Amino acid sequence: MSELRLQKFIADCGITSRRKAEELIVQGRVKVNGETIRVLGTKVNPDIDAVIVDGQIADLGSVDKVYLVMNKPRGYVTTVEDPEGRKTVMDLCKEVAERIYPVGRLDYLSEGLLLLTNDGEVANMVMHPSFNITKVYEVKVFGSVTETILKKLRAGVQLEEGFVKPLSVRVIKQLPNKTWVEFRLGEGRNREIRKICEACGLTVDKLKRVAIEGLTVEGIAPGKFRYINKKQLLSLIGLSEDGRKLESVKAWVSSKKTVNLKKKGVQPGTAADDEAWIKYRKETYFKSVKDLDERRKREKEEERAASLAARDEAHFARKKKKALREQKKAMQNYKAPHAVIVD
Repeated sequence: MSELRLQKFIADCGITSRRKAEELIVQGRVKVNGETIRVLGTKVNPDIDAVIVDGQIADLGSVDKVYLVMNKPRGYVTTVEDPEGRKTVMDLCKEVAERIYPVGRLDYLSEGLLLLTNDGEVANMVMHPSFNITKVYEVKVFGSVTETILKKLRAGVQLEEGFVKPLSVRVIKQLPNKTWVEFRLGEGRNREIRKICEACGLTVDKLKRVAIEGLTVEGIAPGKFRYINKKQLLSLIGLSEDGRKLESVKAWVSSKKTVNLKKKGVQPGTAADDEAWIKYRKETYFKSVKDLDERRKREKEEERAASLAARDEAHFARKKKKALREQKKAMQNYKAPHAVIVD
């Protein structure tokens, strides 16, 4: 077998993704023929070299490739382990015997389509921008999305990591105080949609990935997954075995109709880019929820105290009234003594 880059070899062995393998190499957790390797790009020959990762022998022939399509619920971290002890997506597929890992990221508060596999090559195809895999998201934002806001979202924004622009953005549902918007992305950088929304003054309430090219999460309940084979997976995401784009495969299209803001108009209420919604952003979300819970508890305690005070006041009023009645009755029954004549 010809030589392979060390990080690619580790990923192909199903130990972790190629990007994570690069981190392991830099951290000095990989040995080749007994020597710790920290240089990215180091090449190995699988037929000759012995590669050990965290004490585990990396062997191409010992791994069966596994592919899972999961509907990730909110409240789970997209990682194999979490140092903070939070639940991870791996807790949802403990019955899978093979060592798999999530492909890409859906943050703690996001949900929807997530791939898990031990095939590093396929994982790289899905994640790397050069393969032009379209990812579709449904995003619920606070407030009313206007035509002006929609134009800003479609125009793209300049972020620290560069200029980002969605392939398309459209409104798919209007609610009294919120709006559902569909985003289609070609790259899908880390937290790209949240960053775009925040740059345009919007606050995300819910974010759900519904499709990766032609692969959808439809029919899979939150927290559940289904198996898929490599041929089916590559066919649905529009790639050949060697990574070429298949022109015959089209990205998934939602059955939800576009809301024409020019014809239907914007729902009444606060605009989506109003600063009033900022307190609900991810950075302050838990604090806002905590403050809201504390306020509700405080209001409940104040209501209870007021109720007790009113009850006590009513009780004392009844006692006073009773005492007055008894006093009046006593006076009515009182008979003055007859006069006594004294010589």
